[in-house]
Amino acid sequence: MLLPSIFSRLLSLLSDTFCRPSDPGVIHAIPADLPSTTPLTFNLRHIHAVSKSADIIFHDVPSGFGITSTHAIKTRPMIVHRPGSYDSFDRARLRSMHHGESEALDWDEDEVLGPDVESRETLLELAKMTNNAYVKQGEAGWYDLGDKWKNGTTPFGWEPDTDGFRGHVFVSKDNSTVVLSIKGTDAGYLAGGGGPTVKKDQLNDNLLFSCCCARVDWTWTTVCGCYSGAGKCDQTCLERSLAEKSLFYPIGTNLYNNVTYLYPNANIWLTGHSLGGSLAALLGLTFGAPVVAFEAPAERLPAQRLHLPSPPSTQHVTHLYHTADPVPMGVCNGVLSSCAIGGFAFETKCHTGRTILYDTVTKLRWGASIRTHPIGIVIDLLGQDWEEDQPVPKAEPEEDCTECYSWEFGEFKDRNTTAGV
Repeated sequence: MLLPSIFSRLLSLLSDTFCRPSDPGVIHAIPADLPSTTPLTFNLRHIHAVSKSADIIFHDVPSGFGITSTHAIKTRPMIVHRPGSYDSFDRARLRSMHHGESEALDWDEDEVLGPDVESRETLLELAKMTNNAYVKQGEAGWYDLGDKWKNGTTPFGWEPDTDGFRGHVFVSKDNSTVVLSIKGTDAGYLAGGGGPTVKKDQLNDNLLFSCCCARVDWTWTTVCGCYSGAGKCDQTCLERSLAEKSLFYPIGTNLYNNVTYLYPNANIWLTGHSLGGSLAALLGLTFGAPVVAFEAPAERLPAQRLHLPSPPSTQHVTHLYHTADPVPMGVCNGVLSSCAIGGFAFETKCHTGRTILYDTVTKLRWGASIRTHPIGIVIDLLGQDWEEDQPVPKAEPEEDCTECYSWEFGEFKDRNTTAGV
């Protein structure tokens, strides 16, 4: 349920929306007259989750916690490209998906304040904010963000039958910037602890980041019926499956739109770890929002299969991971891999935007292991400068990247058959 402060704010905003003539699909530009660098201080304001009826729900953080727990984030101006309206974006996407035709899309180029990804302290704060989306306050793994929850606070989004899409909403003191933190995969060896949402997380992981419906070998039960034998996968069936199987992506777009109603004049950033980071990146590509994703499975192929119109530049999306983590490296695959043993098929390799890559295999002599995937490993890496004269590795685009090269994608199935399992 919406608490009174959220409810009253929504009523006010919705009233204003209906009383003034405007296009609800327009994504309003943020003024370009921004200072060269401005630190922002954030408080944890809300927790977001999805109800049993698939509605986005916000839960207010106790006032004592939200007011006094602060996170200083260094910022830097960046250029983002946003569709002139979400309606035009969605229309172009659907035309590509259903008719295989491209539609010209007008992109607005805006200058906004984004997180300073060259600042180790900024990345460390975002990583800690991301980590806490996994756990209830007071559990092992919670990084202290300042004050504690008030006694008697009801855990939110942790019911046994809860949807897996949840996280935190941080807001700057002046309400100019909102950070959406999205939870990643809720599995013991992936997130550092088990949880109630692992089944839905696993479904989304295997649909988004496998080459073909998580078809690892003949013993696997696939998550869609697109495998066509002998290393072949039906492309149309695959794309239809991603669109129809209750993926987190449409829930994420709904969440983003809800937050814009709550904070209509705010600049929105997105962050997350693992699956949460990939979802943050997909939403960042959709809305032109700055993104910092930690150890995220590669989302370039899912973006193509979802037919997301490609903006002129994706430099507002930043990935951070290390070379010993097989999930973002795209090497956690094969029938005997630790991911396959756990029921996951992480096979994509190519990320959008730029990547901050910690070469822990070469420099620290780490061995590749799924045990290095939890966000706590990144938090430890960010606890000190990577090099004496370089706090963090330089963010660079991933070039000459190929994935799923052993598969043949085409039209192999009767178009009248469904994409279901």
